Amino acid sequence: MEYTVNDHLINKEPIVSKIYEKLITECEKFGTVTQLPKKSSIHLDSKSGFAGVYSRKNYLLLKIHTNFEIESERIQKIEKISANRFKHIVKLEKLNDVDKELISWLKSAYELKS
Repeated sequence: MEYTVNDHLINKEPIVSKIYEKLITECEKFGTVTQLPKKSSIHLDSKSGFAGVYSRKNYLLLKIHTNFEIESERIQKIEKISANRFKHIVKLEKLNDVDKELISWLKSAYELKS
């Protein structure tokens, strides 16, 4: 089955779509971003996957892949996925959650070479 971005946004609170749109708009400032909708998430890729978006009823979970551990109260969980890669989970509940700090983390993830 083919999935679309819209499949992940239907039957959600309006804020979920607004947060997603702002997130994509900010990420596209780094360069080309490919949105790859899967069954349970939307992968965000440049040369490789740099983030994943998981929609919930009234918020988004964002998983950011970096080569360093982000130390912040905003990070809900950190997984070490390889020797030099970490996956960080951030909950996005309002538009202001897509701020300079979050964008800087995403930019670091975007600029990582695989």
